[in-house]
Amino acid sequence: MSTETLNFKVPTLEEVSEKNKGILTAIKNQVGFVPNIYATYAYSENALERYTTFANGKTTFNNKEKEVINLVVSQVNGCEYCQAAHTAIGKMNGFTDEQVISLRKGEAPFNEKFDALVKTAKAITLKKGRIEDEVLEIFFDAGYTKENLVDLIVAIGEKTTTNLLHNVTGIEIDFPKAVELS
Repeated sequence: MSTETLNFKVPTLEEVSEKNKGILTAIKNQVGFVPNIYATYAYSENALERYTTFANGKTTFNNKEKEVINLVVSQVNGCEYCQAAHTAIGKMNGFTDEQVISLRKGEAPFNEKFDALVKTAKAITLKKGRIEDEVLEIFFDAGYTKENLVDLIVAIGEKTTTNLLHNVTGIEIDFPKAVELS
């Protein structure tokens, strides 16, 4: 059976548990709507709470650095939903359209530190963590630490979780679609 025949639809607030209804309502109050991906997590009694705790945990990265990671990981993992969402969020955090495209391609010629971060995140994601020492040297030479490296790996895991959820369910993208890369 293909996912097309399974036809995952986005559950409404009325179709989720009381606990998930509370979490989704809080998200709606914060961002103005309930993104479909969060509602999809609510198919599970526990996944939405676990995911939001994971995604909103403390990190050494600022919002722009988090978007550098989210954009490249979503691109590598082929998640159109997260490419769209993080293109919008990246622009809200000050990236231009051209910078977003560069980040999705795994480079940041406009910022040396972001360039090291995006290349390291791309390598870790593509190679499932089996990266060359040179990649880490560039990362550390850019001023990042071992603590940042651990936070990067956690961020990649968090974003990959959502990428997989969308890639399996194919739920409707409720953000402006990201441009296809050539």
